[in-house]
Amino acid sequence: MDITKVRALTDDELSTELTTARRHLYDLRFQLATRQLTDYSQIAQTRKTIARLMTVQTERGIPVGTTAASTTRPSSAARTTRGRKSDEAVAGGNR
Repeated sequence: MDITKVRALTDDELSTELTTARRHLYDLRFQLATRQLTDYSQIAQTRKTIARLMTVQTERGIPVGTTAASTTRPSSAARTTRGRKSDEAVAGGNR
């Protein structure tokens, strides 16, 4: 999908297309992992399509991460404590 067609989409269509493109990329990666993918250029094409869709969303001021297919990330507090000793254990003299 070229950029002129992407810019012609409504906000809802844009969100739907982004969800569809992300799902297609997921399917392509799965085919690649199972050695069923024959046209490897589809991965790059799909990634570029996703980038175009996200670019238009950014231009319109639509938050990019609001689609249903976007993954949720743990909060910053959860990310910083994962895999580390807690502050209480360090302060208690466990060195």
